[in-house]
Amino acid sequence: MKKTRFASALVTATLLVLAGAVLFGSCKAKEPKAAALKVGMVTDAGTIDDKSFNQGTWEGVQKATAELKLESKYLKPTGTTEADYMKEIANLVDAGFKLIVCPGFKFETAIFVAQDKYPETKFVIIDGSPNNGMFDDTRQEKVGSNTVAIFFAEHESGFLAGLAAAVELKTGEFGYIGGMEIPAVQKFNWGFQQAIAYANQNLGTSISLKPENVIYQGTFSDVAAGQQLAAQMYDRGVKAIFCAAGGVGVGAINEAKARADKGVWIIGVDTDQYAQGIYAEGKSIILTSAVKLIDVAAADMVKAANDGTFPGGQTLTFTVHNNGVGIPAVNPNLSPATLDTVNEVLAKLKSGEIVVSAEKGNLIR
Repeated sequence: MKKTRFASALVTATLLVLAGAVLFGSCKAKEPKAAALKVGMVTDAGTIDDKSFNQGTWEGVQKATAELKLESKYLKPTGTTEADYMKEIANLVDAGFKLIVCPGFKFETAIFVAQDKYPETKFVIIDGSPNNGMFDDTRQEKVGSNTVAIFFAEHESGFLAGLAAAVELKTGEFGYIGGMEIPAVQKFNWGFQQAIAYANQNLGTSISLKPENVIYQGTFSDVAAGQQLAAQMYDRGVKAIFCAAGGVGVGAINEAKARADKGVWIIGVDTDQYAQGIYAEGKSIILTSAVKLIDVAAADMVKAANDGTFPGGQTLTFTVHNNGVGIPAVNPNLSPATLDTVNEVLAKLKSGEIVVSAEKGNLIR
């Protein structure tokens, strides 16, 4: 098993000097007030209220800009090609937005181009690193001096969520629904599987995960497909499904809510999805969530750009070691004993006694 590794535009103003300064001796022009930073975001596939990746990023942007009294705006592309993304990036640049946050690996090639095309604009890409999209000897990768790439240790977050679910339920079939089969979604799955194995071997649980219950739907937006996949899994006897699938996961949550009286569960992703799973009198079918502090990462970058500490050119990774991933501290569906066990294991992750692999190895898919 292997480890992984987070954080926080410089607004400049030109000092104007009076042409007649020589005549007036010490009479100097006043430095004009710098224009306030404007923060933009371009959404990935899905909607701004997807209860997941886009929403988490936007909430972080909104939190920081509200605190700093800055203007913010998001644009939703008509498609998910590089040209679609570049069009909206250009619209924000033309409107004076000097920090643009882009969530998702699909922005990699667009940011690779944009960071050079717009050197006076700062960019944040979450879950991706700028490259030219080639996978041969012509491949180029560069995190420009005006760009920050942010990653998360999804395998650690998936591990902790899977562990909490296994310890709480103790027995039964689990399932996994991913969106696109990309590294971040795969790592959630692999950490989840390692948690099941760890709990079975060390904590007295008896959880099973069959190959037919590990599925990548292929999109992050097909709500109906997510509901159908969840229905099929529940019909096969699955008790809890971990969904790392954006809008597809919304469909799975809807199906679980429709079967709430059957004792089925969903493990949420990216943000605490407890509220989304509420079906009656405050009860929720969200057993826990594999959380990535996307909102914190986005907010930190806004603050850094505003105060002149933007770490351009760097790749930052959020892990258990810097409290960048985990599960929500409070969820009434988890007993105090379960949370105690999770915290004990978390301490072992932080100390290095337990290391969660970010690789597939001999795991399912």
